[in-house]
Amino acid sequence: MSTPATAPATTDSPTAIDDSPPEARRHSGLNPTVFYGSAALILVVALAAIFWPTQTEQYIGVAVAWISDWFGAYYFFAAAAFLVFVIGVAMSRAGRVKLGPEQSKPQFGLFTWSAMLFAAGIGTDLMFYSVAEPASQYLFPPVGEGGTVAAAEMAVVWTLFHYGIIGWAMYALMGMAIAYFAYRRNMPLSIRSVLHPLFGDRVWGKLGDAVDIAAVLGTIFGLATTLGIGVGMLNQGLFTLFGVPIGTGAQVALLALAVVMATLSVVSGVQRGVRRLSELNVVLALALLLFLLFTGKTTFLLNGLVMNLGDYASRLPSMTLNTYAFDAPTEWMGWWTLFFWAWWVAWAPFVGLFLARISRGRTIRQFVVGTLTIPFIFVLLWVSIFGNSALDYIRTGGAEGTAFGDAAVNDPASGIYTLLEQFPAAPATIGLAIFIGLLFYVTSADSGALVLSNLTSKVHQAGDDGPVWLRIFWAAATGLLTMGMLLAGGITTLQSGTIIMGLPFSFVMFGVMFALYKVLRTEGQKLDTLRTALPSSLSGRIAHNGVAGAPVWRQRLTRLLSFPDQRHALRFIDKTVRPALTEVSAALEEQGVATSFSEAPAGDTGLPALTLTIEHGDEDPFTYTLWPQAHPTPSFRMNTSDQDATYFRVEVLLTEGTQGYDVTGYAKEQLIADVLDQYERHLAFLHASSSPTHETEALEA
Repeated sequence: MSTPATAPATTDSPTAIDDSPPEARRHSGLNPTVFYGSAALILVVALAAIFWPTQTEQYIGVAVAWISDWFGAYYFFAAAAFLVFVIGVAMSRAGRVKLGPEQSKPQFGLFTWSAMLFAAGIGTDLMFYSVAEPASQYLFPPVGEGGTVAAAEMAVVWTLFHYGIIGWAMYALMGMAIAYFAYRRNMPLSIRSVLHPLFGDRVWGKLGDAVDIAAVLGTIFGLATTLGIGVGMLNQGLFTLFGVPIGTGAQVALLALAVVMATLSVVSGVQRGVRRLSELNVVLALALLLFLLFTGKTTFLLNGLVMNLGDYASRLPSMTLNTYAFDAPTEWMGWWTLFFWAWWVAWAPFVGLFLARISRGRTIRQFVVGTLTIPFIFVLLWVSIFGNSALDYIRTGGAEGTAFGDAAVNDPASGIYTLLEQFPAAPATIGLAIFIGLLFYVTSADSGALVLSNLTSKVHQAGDDGPVWLRIFWAAATGLLTMGMLLAGGITTLQSGTIIMGLPFSFVMFGVMFALYKVLRTEGQKLDTLRTALPSSLSGRIAHNGVAGAPVWRQRLTRLLSFPDQRHALRFIDKTVRPALTEVSAALEEQGVATSFSEAPAGDTGLPALTLTIEHGDEDPFTYTLWPQAHPTPSFRMNTSDQDATYFRVEVLLTEGTQGYDVTGYAKEQLIADVLDQYERHLAFLHASSSPTHETEALEA
């Protein structure tokens, strides 16, 4: 892989082993093409919606009708393909690949990580649709008669289908692809990096700019839809609780408040603002959920939960590809399944990039399993408990229940508050729901502004963020677009805009899928070539030791019982490591092979890390780094004192990270032999990856 001018350098410092927190890294500069191009298009749409709302609504309606007619089946196929691919990767041996160097550890704990991925991936719309959609699917199902037991059984299942693992598979695809290239291949944390295996260095030019512009447009329209739903719900809640009038004035004020809160959160960074709000959001949402469960018809709700899960699991395959070719409920598909799939696609670059930002150090299997299951468990609980509570009220509430059902369909924002009024402590629970909705709103807006600033910046390395002023700009721009679309027709127009803007990026996602498949196949080839090269490596090492005549087992025993301090580690680096790598570099240069040798501080150890890089033109370079690391001296060591409570290991790191073994105590010839062992494996990998026969066999397998 050749390194473009705008990509992070990999030869001057051991970036493959950089395990510093992303918050400590630098900010990135503006990418003028992406920023001004996307900002201009968004400004045009927002101003057109504000000043010519009727015409804008008409044009958007025509575009949505055309997409529904010509790309309806495509959306169904794409959704199924993304789900199958993501699950297949997680189940394969590629699932063991870590999203980062081998020695990297997850930056966030499981609860914090789960809270952030859920709060970023789901907004106020879950509260909105958890009551409105079950009521709509019960009264107006896609096929069959409404208001029946069969319609009631399927109503929540349809909502789970639209909020279930298919959408999260789209997030998982983007997230694991971006994280892999950023943390495993040391490329910028951007979508264009993922497409490098398909288009080469062209992704650092206009082609990559076009991809990022498509991602920005899809992201901001997806965000605007969620935020538009959010301000409508908050306005309705304030009206229910305090009598605040429902209208444009109140919604604009709520937009301004949310933008200010999102700006404060995103400026403070992921570690503080986004993290803390996400954790608080999940805790409060769980509290409201449990309150509804135990103060409502608990037995009925638990039975419904189990039934909904079983129906969803058994019907998912057929529902995924059911395009209703004979029934053809075109309008229903356009406003439900097609809208949701386009909405998930529109959010995929935003959530995927954010998930990559917080998922360094996890394996692909951990990432996929977590992304598909943890949020879905919460969605299942929320949708089933709220949805079944709403259906029960419609079916058993008499005239009031019927009126509630009609209101939930025609005025969805009022559904959750009207439902909460049927439970104890209604004013308090409604106030809590309003606050949770505001937090959902803010956590979507702040993480969205962070990602949009990164998409419109020239990121240099994984963990870089866009400048603060750019995050503030995108928080405000999202609010402006939301206001414009609300004026041009409200939620309906926002939904239509999402369907339109999600279509171009869906094609990019197929490119991401093919690129990820291509690079993960090379990971498998590396494992295969390791076995191929191992016999010659071992025989070479044994032959060397035999010639030297040294008692190999005694030397090995001495190394096993040695726990060198910093002074001894530095002597080993000076006396053995530096001369060995220098000699190998010089010998390769004599053979006409381009090499480079560099040193850099190894964290805070006070010792240098030495790196030998061997170039191979456009092929992947070979990088061999010896990295000192301090460790507590094990308790079983005899005569341990306070002075030698820490010892140092000099570990071998390759491009993908640590190899897990220590070379301290090697003789110079042994260390050179280890360099050549690893280099021989790399050459075997290059041979295998460029062999047509090997590629054909891999594809057949």
